[in-house]
Amino acid sequence: MIRHSVVFKLKCAAGSVEEEKFFDAVNHLATIKGVENFTLYKQTSPKSSFDYGLFMDFSDRTAYDNYNSNPLHVAFVEKYWVDNVERFIELDYEPVA
Repeated sequence: MIRHSVVFKLKCAAGSVEEEKFFDAVNHLATIKGVENFTLYKQTSPKSSFDYGLFMDFSDRTAYDNYNSNPLHVAFVEKYWVDNVERFIELDYEPVA
């Protein structure tokens, strides 16, 4: 299993039309074959400068690689991510033994 996680801060204002469009596009990523346990969270701690966290699992490396090269994911990154995300950290993990 691989857990894909991305924490990020948006450029657009909370509640804006841009934010709504961005999250509509984010939620479509859950429809990509191989994506499991798709969850989008809003940050609640004042200790973090990131506003949101996106998490999903993949059963194996093939599913993970297929997601990354899937046309829907590639288009999302090009059309929404690049223009709307101010900064982010991406972490991908596999279980330890």
